Amino acid sequence: MDKFSCIIVEDEPLAVEILEDYIAQIPFLELKEVCPDAIFALECLNREKIDLIFLDIHLPKLKGLDFIRSLRYPPQVIIVSAYHEYAIDGYELNVLDYLLKPIEFSRFFKAVSKLKTGLPVSERPTNYPFAYENEPLFFQVDRKKVRVLPDDILFIESVGEYVKIVMTDKTMLTKITLYDIGQLLPQHLFRRIHRSYIIALKKIEVFTLNHVEINKTIIPIGRMYKEVMRGWEKG
Repeated sequence: MDKFSCIIVEDEPLAVEILEDYIAQIPFLELKEVCPDAIFALECLNREKIDLIFLDIHLPKLKGLDFIRSLRYPPQVIIVSAYHEYAIDGYELNVLDYLLKPIEFSRFFKAVSKLKTGLPVSERPTNYPFAYENEPLFFQVDRKKVRVLPDDILFIESVGEYVKIVMTDKTMLTKITLYDIGQLLPQHLFRRIHRSYIIALKKIEVFTLNHVEINKTIIPIGRMYKEVMRGWEKG
């Protein structure tokens, strides 16, 4: 089997550990180097052929996006970041994908699978994780399909095999996983902050490192999601 050589450009040890573990589980990926900054990565690119870079944005010395711009013939790039606000810049630079921390393995696999399909940016599905339109979604409720606008959603809660969608004027229960509904929503507007909750970022009224408050409902921030919310707060 042909393998794609890759490097990790990341200065956060926990993120490196997760990426190393995920890469090891993908038969068509071969990790060549872990680079703590872009200068180290440039030396690696000059040494050998690299097919894919897993790139953090907030790096010491040279920021990730500036690093991509500095390369005359860059390899494929998957941005891995806690900051959603650079998504447009990333796609303008023709990155393969843009992953928000913390990354679930299924989302990681979906991103690297684009290497195998060769799917160009212009032909990616319209529901990739940075869709910008307030496009209506339809969910099965009892025997009906119910129309929901993302702008009306306050938060979503996992309830067994169902999710509860809490909106400004109503609440509905539909049979879908929290992960699957997260894939349908524009991720620059929504964020998973707990294994049981996805929230609408624009609807946050109160924010601490341990919880958010939306419409007088206190929603906990899971331990594994605190770093992502710190990134959002800085943005």
